[in-house]
Amino acid sequence: MDDTQKQTLLKVARDTVEAVIKRGATPEPASDDPQLNAPCGCFVTLKNQGRLRGCIGRFISDIPLIELVVEMAKASVAGDPRFFADPITAGELERLDVEISVLSPLERTDEPLSLRLGIDGIYIKKGHASGCFLPQVATETGWSKEEFLSYCCAHKAGLAPDAWKDPETEVDLFTADVFGADFKDI
Repeated sequence: MDDTQKQTLLKVARDTVEAVIKRGATPEPASDDPQLNAPCGCFVTLKNQGRLRGCIGRFISDIPLIELVVEMAKASVAGDPRFFADPITAGELERLDVEISVLSPLERTDEPLSLRLGIDGIYIKKGHASGCFLPQVATETGWSKEEFLSYCCAHKAGLAPDAWKDPETEVDLFTADVFGADFKDI
């Protein structure tokens, strides 16, 4: 994505976050840019001074990316169950950072340790249990490949830490174009 496309998506996310928190009308963006109208997955992450305040996304979309950013920004503010008891307030707006991760398609791997730390994200699924980590989680935590996979299994999917070694566990890799800005600078 080029800088203009990134700024467009960041503005859409910012306007959506502000509208949800202030209980206003959320944007209904339109664009003639083919890349912004392409259906692809994305995550919207919100942080307050480095502390996670919401992160929701979808791997696959049947709607344009620009519309999915609106949906995921709404969900990051009001739909992340980790923050139901401590929702984002209007007083936090100026301290928020908005980050968007535009995802590549998922690719199944039979060799989970082939992942590239800081480049590949993971989606792990076994039965009805699933969990994911965006690529930047490896960089932020400093985990090894084994730790990255094990923490995702145990803390995101609710599986045994070594479930990623089980042939019945599906491990998908993906990359992300990650960009963000301070809320007040968008």
